[in-house]
Amino acid sequence: MTAPSFTELTSRAVMLLDNDVDTDQIIPARYLKVTDKAGLGDALFADWRGRPGFPIGAPGSAGAQILLAGHNFGCGSSREHAPWALVAGGFRALIATSFADIFRGNALKNGLVPVVVPPEIHARLVAACAADPALAITVDLAASVLRAPGLPTTAFTVDSFARRCLLDGVDELGFLLRYLPDIERYERAASTHPREAS
Repeated sequence: MTAPSFTELTSRAVMLLDNDVDTDQIIPARYLKVTDKAGLGDALFADWRGRPGFPIGAPGSAGAQILLAGHNFGCGSSREHAPWALVAGGFRALIATSFADIFRGNALKNGLVPVVVPPEIHARLVAACAADPALAITVDLAASVLRAPGLPTTAFTVDSFARRCLLDGVDELGFLLRYLPDIERYERAASTHPREAS
């Protein structure tokens, strides 16, 4: 099956620097009754949107596709609705010093690239974005590097299989379907000559 491809993204960032932001804040539990992604962008951080100065949904955040987050982003429950809501809210990449493991996996399966950077680079990015909210940050998945004006090019890693799927614009099922002729050939051989197939 096809999925949104991701090779390189250049965007300004929205900064949400709270540490240990859990999935119940990203998408509150009352919105988990749905089984599709329609409308989840409106529920993104629904309980935080009334906070003074909250950046997501503010007029200045419109169009930003990168979220510059704090430490341990996406902790808490394993709900896949969290990356669904972030993608529905317009985000394609996240930058933080660390992500919760299950959230990171769910993000990658939904076309959302979690970029882990060292604390010193994160601090420099925060300072640069504070000085210039229009700062253009590039997440280059093909080269596995992060670039921003005035900062060193920073390498990052993501799961190799997820990276391949994102670059090719396929999900896990789509990746497997590429090998359908080989699978069918093996199955035919196994039914005709069981010992040879094994």
